[in-house]
Amino acid sequence: MVRGMAKSASGSTFRCAECGWQTAKWTGRCGECQAWGTVEETGVPRLVRAGIRAAAYGSGPRAGFGGGPPSTPAVPIGCVDAAEANARPTGLEELDRVLGGGLVPGAVLLLAGEPGVGKSTLLLEAGALVAGAGPVLYVTGEESAAQVRLRADRIGAVSENLYLAAETDLDAVLSHVETVQPRLLIIDSVQTIAAAEADGVPGGVTQVREVAAALTAVAKDRSMATILVGHVTKDGSVAGPRTLEHLVDIVLHFEGDRHSRLRMVRAVKNRYGPTDEVGCFDLGEYGLIGLADPSGLFVSRHREPVPGTCVTVTLEGRRPLLAEVQALVGPSVLEVPRRVTSGLDSSRVGMVLAVLQRRAAVKLGKSDVYAATVGGVRLTEPSVDLAVALALSSSVANLSVPPGVIAVGEVGLAGEVRNVAGVPRRLAEAERMGFRRAIVPAGAGAASGGAVEVVEAEDVRQALSAVLGG
Repeated sequence: MVRGMAKSASGSTFRCAECGWQTAKWTGRCGECQAWGTVEETGVPRLVRAGIRAAAYGSGPRAGFGGGPPSTPAVPIGCVDAAEANARPTGLEELDRVLGGGLVPGAVLLLAGEPGVGKSTLLLEAGALVAGAGPVLYVTGEESAAQVRLRADRIGAVSENLYLAAETDLDAVLSHVETVQPRLLIIDSVQTIAAAEADGVPGGVTQVREVAAALTAVAKDRSMATILVGHVTKDGSVAGPRTLEHLVDIVLHFEGDRHSRLRMVRAVKNRYGPTDEVGCFDLGEYGLIGLADPSGLFVSRHREPVPGTCVTVTLEGRRPLLAEVQALVGPSVLEVPRRVTSGLDSSRVGMVLAVLQRRAAVKLGKSDVYAATVGGVRLTEPSVDLAVALALSSSVANLSVPPGVIAVGEVGLAGEVRNVAGVPRRLAEAERMGFRRAIVPAGAGAASGGAVEVVEAEDVRQALSAVLGG
């Protein structure tokens, strides 16, 4: 309380570093986002102080407002050279796809992902490719230079113009930038860099904000593309203050299961390109390989049809991907039957089970149910519901889904099959992969064409009858 009284007496305000909420007194918890320890003192802006001073001395509301000299003169928008914002390809086609063509000079990119997913490998490969056109500075704060060199040798990312520095001090990083004059700066990671002028420990709210702001200012001043690696929290969001995502131009998430070789890069924010594109990579012993056609990874090959499997087409951004859903249903010896899912949303699978039992008379109450995807892909889109329902019913009836059939549609609690977005694109992908029959929601096949036979189903019963018979 004493602290809050002293600060308010000096004319200061207090602002949350996460959401920007302001208050006249210091509090330990933000009143807007409920975050602890993020409310910090912010002085009254200089222009406001000048206006207050001018009003106090009676010199008019505008008399005290003054500013420093502008860095560049204002020019008509038609005279601005747009060529400076043209993207430059990195050499990784899947990464360029997500970025919208490549890296824009002066752009600041934040790449976040779980530990061990392959962030450093991706950026090391991209840095070595960009180094073919100019110097690239890779600053590592988590590993030694020798460790990074070993990885570069393994994945073939050694280049004469790729400079490596192991630093954790912001001033030292800026000195390296002044010496190397890179066209691309990579910081791995921003949470390990500390600014001497800022309070707190490296990785704290104040430190991360100060470091990111300083690096962003240097990137804009030098027209130098900058990539910052960020840590993630338990729920998968970017660690650190929310202002970090507002400071940068592009926010990418690098995703992948530890037990799968598939890695995906998706844009959450992109000022220079789309936010609905996804880049796919195969992580192997010798680095990341772009997958221009990853559909084959998620469909298994059977010599003959097997009960309990069904293929669907999901949309990852704007890219349609074929994926196979597998289900195994058997009598349970437990009082409470087991429900196990892998790669699927367990709550949606549970909903589909309830709909099948109630609306389609499929007996599942006393059975163990196991549902999974092929290839480690995670399917959370509602359009997968119909494939899950067909796979479960196929396993219960011990009847296989005929070859060449795909199923797309969302299942409602009333048993209806709802329409989903992008049905023509999904059908075109299925036709390209050799499928000739599609079960879709009623009304979704009107805009489709091609060699795929479209069967419309109004509810789950019709879908089951069309695929498995009566």
